[in-house]
Amino acid sequence: MRGIVFDGKALALIDDLEGPDPGPGEVEVAIQASGVCHSDLSVVNGTIAFPTPVVLGHEGAGIVARVGPAVANLAVGDHVALVTLGQCGACPACDAGRPTLCRETFGKRPTPFRVRGKPHHNFANLSTFAERIVVKANQAIRIPKSVPFASAALIGCGVLTGTGAVFHRAKVQPGDSVVVIGAGGIGLNVVQAARIAGAHPILVLDTNRDKEALARRMGATDFVDPRAEGDAVAAVKARTGGWGANHVFECVGAKRLMEDAIKMADWGGNVVLIGVAPPETKVEFEPLGLLLDVSIMGCRYGTSQPQRDVTRICELYLAGRLELDALVSKRYPLADFERLVEDMEAGKIARGVLEMPGAA
Repeated sequence: MRGIVFDGKALALIDDLEGPDPGPGEVEVAIQASGVCHSDLSVVNGTIAFPTPVVLGHEGAGIVARVGPAVANLAVGDHVALVTLGQCGACPACDAGRPTLCRETFGKRPTPFRVRGKPHHNFANLSTFAERIVVKANQAIRIPKSVPFASAALIGCGVLTGTGAVFHRAKVQPGDSVVVIGAGGIGLNVVQAARIAGAHPILVLDTNRDKEALARRMGATDFVDPRAEGDAVAAVKARTGGWGANHVFECVGAKRLMEDAIKMADWGGNVVLIGVAPPETKVEFEPLGLLLDVSIMGCRYGTSQPQRDVTRICELYLAGRLELDALVSKRYPLADFERLVEDMEAGKIARGVLEMPGAA
């Protein structure tokens, strides 16, 4: 089968990738569409340290092709959205309904693929840049067949992370003020979740004015270009009564932006750090500024419960309350992955989606 491999130096599309058969509690999924996320590119540019060679890709959707023993919740032909959490379902974290804290597969680096006998790693428990992958059954969540694959592919990363940060981590309430730094794939989902939660105002900060129209479609009430304003913190405070916002979401992973995010929070406010920063990054802030109940929060994978949340996202989408189709800037054949990466790095697209040959 074909797949996109990073060998430590370059990305390449190969056609002799081999994967395992599904074992107990596993299913094989024929990938139909895969989003390309900045986290994939972060492996390539070294922001995320990862062993190579590796088959990249971690947000996708497809059709169940084979079912291993002891799988009762899925059948061949089911349409599924894929999630990266390979939660065990039995540890204290899973038992408490916090699968994002499950240590079962976190940090592990399995090598389920082979190329001419050489082991290849998978990425984020998935590797959706391959035509077929084997995953735990609880990573493949059945979705209605009326949800297009290209749109469903984005659920398992950007949508789940962005909406979960609002609903589960920050717990945004009606009337809360929200600032979103970065109008990329995750930031746009923070915006639309804040809209669904009833937040007002919703300020989006991004230096790319081409993203303003989509940000406003998602629910932004204001769009701020920090370079044009000069002082992003002052610009936010001027639009939030002079005090700052109830919730600030940093979706880029840049030191300066994280530091600014902390300064943008009002008394009792939350700063949610979602963006992935380089491992050597150190953020500086004045502790005195936190004494008035300002909280700085990490957020892994939207603090989500995927079985529940993917279903809810599909319900909101089908009810016309949550956008998925508009998040797909452009579709690309698998062979055009290099052009997708170029467009992404140039800021031309919010999210590009790779479609597999013969996809339904």
